[in-house]
Amino acid sequence: MKVKKIPLRTCVVTREKLPKKELLRIVRTPEGKVIVDESGKMNGRGAYIKKDVTVLEQAKKKKILERHLECIIEESVYEDIEEKLKK
Repeated sequence: MKVKKIPLRTCVVTREKLPKKELLRIVRTPEGKVIVDESGKMNGRGAYIKKDVTVLEQAKKKKILERHLECIIEESVYEDIEEKLKK
């Protein structure tokens, strides 16, 4: 029986390679809006972060997501991401 390959992605904050299910994908859509991609298949530039509030705070403080997505991220977006992480 074949073993199914688990897709790995790199967290932009911690630089850890983790299974895709353990990460949260943040996307800048072609229209320029930044949202959380729960499906993992949305169009646009994506960045993965570990599902941990401390990692999100570190990304916010050092503006890591802003650099990777090449846009300015509003406070409301960070609050939305934090809400998704607490679920």
